Amino acid sequence: MIKIITSILFFLFFLESFSQNVLISTTKGNITIKLYDDVPMHQENFLELVSKHFYDSLLFHRVINDFMIQAGDPDSKYASPGQLLGGGDVKYTIPAEIRKEYYHKKGAVAAARLSDNINPEKASSGCQFYIVKGKTYTDQELDYLEKNGIHIIFTEEQRNVYKSLGGSPHLDYSYTVFGEVIEGLPILDKISIVETDRNNRPLTDIRIKSISILY
Repeated sequence: MIKIITSILFFLFFLESFSQNVLISTTKGNITIKLYDDVPMHQENFLELVSKHFYDSLLFHRVINDFMIQAGDPDSKYASPGQLLGGGDVKYTIPAEIRKEYYHKKGAVAAARLSDNINPEKASSGCQFYIVKGKTYTDQELDYLEKNGIHIIFTEEQRNVYKSLGGSPHLDYSYTVFGEVIEGLPILDKISIVETDRNNRPLTDIRIKSISILY
């Protein structure tokens, strides 16, 4: 009996340890994302939307090279060419779960949100998210951000990552980062360089074919 219970517990632990990874299949290739366990409200919400196939056929409607790619607007599923996107959402927000150990390195996955002037609590969109592309920074640029921009002190780890891998440090601690790309950074790069219109929507649609939970 003890052996059976131990086996069941091991299986449940094994299942849980892999249940936070998701595969985003896009028309440009696949991206695998790890969702952080200690950002539970965002993780649970994202997995619930995935299980309902909410993201299937939605577009990456906002793409800015050296910054980020954004998706999750439900209005994008049947959008006509050139239609302005970004305003679609679900009818709820998620309280901010900003953690200092999670910052905007390349590949970080974070929740979009409304601006501070109408959203001082930094509550997240219930469905829109972005993946950071960013760029690399020098120590001098990071020093400038510390003193004149975001008024935070970067850790040594952050500095090393922003100088080597890159990212978008000016967003740190203002948006909830709830995951990161663990496979598929070249696909992120490929999407980020596509030609866009003046509203940063790709001229040729880049679509999420599906998002699936990996076990």
